[in-house]
Amino acid sequence: MSDDVRDSLIPYDEIVQDALRAVVGRVLRQVEGSDSLPGEHHFYITFKTQAPGVDIPAHLIAKFPDEMTIVLQNRFWDLSVEKDRFSVGLSFNQTPSMLTIPYAAITAFVDPSVDFGLQFQVSDDGADPEPHDEADNDRPATGSDDGSNVVTVDFGKKR
Repeated sequence: MSDDVRDSLIPYDEIVQDALRAVVGRVLRQVEGSDSLPGEHHFYITFKTQAPGVDIPAHLIAKFPDEMTIVLQNRFWDLSVEKDRFSVGLSFNQTPSMLTIPYAAITAFVDPSVDFGLQFQVSDDGADPEPHDEADNDRPATGSDDGSNVVTVDFGKKR
């Protein structure tokens, strides 16, 4: 067998990422209709703020022009889960805001309470995302996450 990697005419990486993003939707659907998560569960959701379909307040885009992380645990409202996106109400510096985030914009989904995480690629430019601060929305203090159950999807397209 040869060590050469062949270019695929089937977009396996996109298919797998779409399937894993569906996991995020299914998890969110489990808690839809609640204003808090069960037990110690809490979700860190990182997304591209400029991705198509993202609808967040202008002051958040100004503060996070590329990427931001939100936390869902105790203080959120109106979680609405659709096939390709979700919407949720969160408070930022005691200012209520509604956010709509397509699953295609998500770069990471983590539940540190059970050491579970998914990471995604949104763009195909090969560059690492710029560092960013977390959004500081009603976030609880958490312990360290060793990432023992993090699934990273990066098929590294041959150029």
